[in-house]
Amino acid sequence: MPGGKTSLLEGVHHQGPDRLVPASDTEENSPHSFVSLSPRFGLKQKKMPLQSTLSGRSADSIKAENTQMNGKSFEQLRDECLQKGVLFEDPDFPATDSSLFFSQSIPVDIKWKRPREICQNPKFIEGGADRTDICQGQLGDCWLLAAIASLTLKENALARVVPKNQEFDHKYAGIFHFQFWQHNKWLDVVVDDRLPAVRNQLIMLHSATNNEFWSALLEKAYAKMHGSYESLKGGSTMEAMEDFTGGVGEVYETKNGPNDLFSIMKKALDRGSMMGCSIDTTSSAESEARTSTGLVKGHAYSITGLEEVNFRGQTIKLIRIRNPWGQVEWNGPWSDNSREWDYIDKSEKNRILQISDDGEFWMEFEDFKRNYDKVEICNLTPDSLTDDTKHRWEVKMLEGNWIRGSTAGGCRNYIDTFWTNPQFKLELQDADDDNACSVVVALMQKNRRKLRKEGLDLETIGFALYEAPDDDDHLGKDFFRYHPSKARSRTYINMREVTERFALPPGKYLLVPTTFQPHHEADFLVRIFSETKADAIEMGSNVDADLPAPPMPSAPEEESDEERGLRRLFEKLAGPDEAISVRELQQMLNGVLSRRKEIQFDGLSLSTCHSIINLMDVDNTGKLEFQEFKVFWEKMKKWIMLFLSFDTDRSGKMSSYELRNALKAAGMQLNNRLLQLIGLRFADDNYDIDFDDYLTCIVRLENMFRAFQAMDKFNRGRVKMNIMQFLMLSMNV
Repeated sequence: MPGGKTSLLEGVHHQGPDRLVPASDTEENSPHSFVSLSPRFGLKQKKMPLQSTLSGRSADSIKAENTQMNGKSFEQLRDECLQKGVLFEDPDFPATDSSLFFSQSIPVDIKWKRPREICQNPKFIEGGADRTDICQGQLGDCWLLAAIASLTLKENALARVVPKNQEFDHKYAGIFHFQFWQHNKWLDVVVDDRLPAVRNQLIMLHSATNNEFWSALLEKAYAKMHGSYESLKGGSTMEAMEDFTGGVGEVYETKNGPNDLFSIMKKALDRGSMMGCSIDTTSSAESEARTSTGLVKGHAYSITGLEEVNFRGQTIKLIRIRNPWGQVEWNGPWSDNSREWDYIDKSEKNRILQISDDGEFWMEFEDFKRNYDKVEICNLTPDSLTDDTKHRWEVKMLEGNWIRGSTAGGCRNYIDTFWTNPQFKLELQDADDDNACSVVVALMQKNRRKLRKEGLDLETIGFALYEAPDDDDHLGKDFFRYHPSKARSRTYINMREVTERFALPPGKYLLVPTTFQPHHEADFLVRIFSETKADAIEMGSNVDADLPAPPMPSAPEEESDEERGLRRLFEKLAGPDEAISVRELQQMLNGVLSRRKEIQFDGLSLSTCHSIINLMDVDNTGKLEFQEFKVFWEKMKKWIMLFLSFDTDRSGKMSSYELRNALKAAGMQLNNRLLQLIGLRFADDNYDIDFDDYLTCIVRLENMFRAFQAMDKFNRGRVKMNIMQFLMLSMNV
């Protein structure tokens, strides 16, 4: 792994991006900028929005979900194989080329072999799991290897990811399982033990000893979760660490870090966070090179302690660092035998030094910032922590989607659509020790590795925070036009997760997660870590309609000139029954509307006219009488004026992103999920809705709302229907 950046969490270094396009420090009204990671680095459907709060449950109490297509658990599959006397072969991740690569052919003759075909006495774990068990193969996933190496230092986390009681002797059936965190839940991933090999040598991740296989099988399970081994090319160590712990990652440059970096790190350590640090290299020749002060470049260290001591009348900040090699330590001030320790209280000295292991050393925090370049923090959720952890994070999780034509509004550069993005209200109630609310906001896009084989990759994402008004309505364009953000992500970047830490006054804030450009689709997860309690809800999540009863139609002798003209046309089309059919309604409306020059359209479809009759046909004859038509025409005039107010260029079309406002003006409020469905149903390739589809949409919605309100006699927001009622309702809409 030549050159580049170091993995910041323990033991193995990984390669950083070829280039970063720096984001300028822009003002709110300046264009948003973004960072793009190069292709070599590799960073380049729909559910109801969900929110949840994590309590202090232990990791063992949260059962992982089975992921096998047939729904069977690891234990069930293993027992079936033992009963039949066969070795497990995974149908969900077969031993074929498609499990290896999706964009290229296999250049060599790869054979899938079980451990017993490779060596005589295979072991799952030999002498404990440690970083020497992790050797990179032919895949560009050193970021994953670095995270696995870090995982071996955390016994509780390792036991969660690599469940115990798996071996090649007792109850061996060629099947193993591992557990990973994905998007607010733990998954149990089953694999068979057939591994890709060439000339009897494993070609992917493997152990330094050829008879140990836990790390190779873990990589296979991780590849299965993402669809293939190739999907693991390119990434960041923090991404894998989050999947191993369910935590939220932060990265700080020590030379340009916040003034309170020591406090941030101390609080993180008190909350059980995993922390690492490293010294960057400028070339492959510097990798693992030792400095004159005993530090190693291109090498990952872990951070295990932070203290403040009284030294000659001054308060000195100290940091304890661990070298996973167990040797090679800092030899500068505050190192093991340095004279600085002679000037602090003896009991304090004994307390601090007695808990240091080999490979651990202390240094002054200012020396640390001068010598190290980067700090990575993985903040753990309460369910990942042990009972003796001093403090626990309060965690909120929210899910949503960016869908083209409705909720994929892009960043604030695109002010006409920015407001349509999903919006969440965050309430920070109590200040912490620093008289502000410390909060970490993490925006993660979901399933992008798995989607690579479909030609999709990471979107460029970011977010902004605004002071929020008291109501819970989805805020419109004017709010964002005249209100600057209070905080936001430093860059828009094509990484799986964007994380920022803020210190904000108690209050209500509006969080707007976005892609950089509009019309780009993705599912996302927002995680909010706070030191004190915080509440979060989705804005505009109510579904409601304020539809007043239509006015009684005027008597014939009181009709206006317009109504008398419509009556003459109506009677001309109607038969002896004095009512018009759906085709006659289509002919009448197209004739009347074609005379209105302000409406550009090709005529109303038969489907739209069916919807109109379903809405207005109160006596269920399948036709409209003139009195019914007059009531509809009054509605129609209001809907026309509404449409024209959004059809600003008089093209006969309105933007699908404006549908929320148009429907609200018509008395109907929909949530994001419904707007997404309507946008996908009615918007064209340019995210426009023509007059005919607009009318169909608004007529059907009013029909549905009125039908529901008629059945919801007690205004409870729910109704009971039998199959007959459901079918009747469906056919009439």
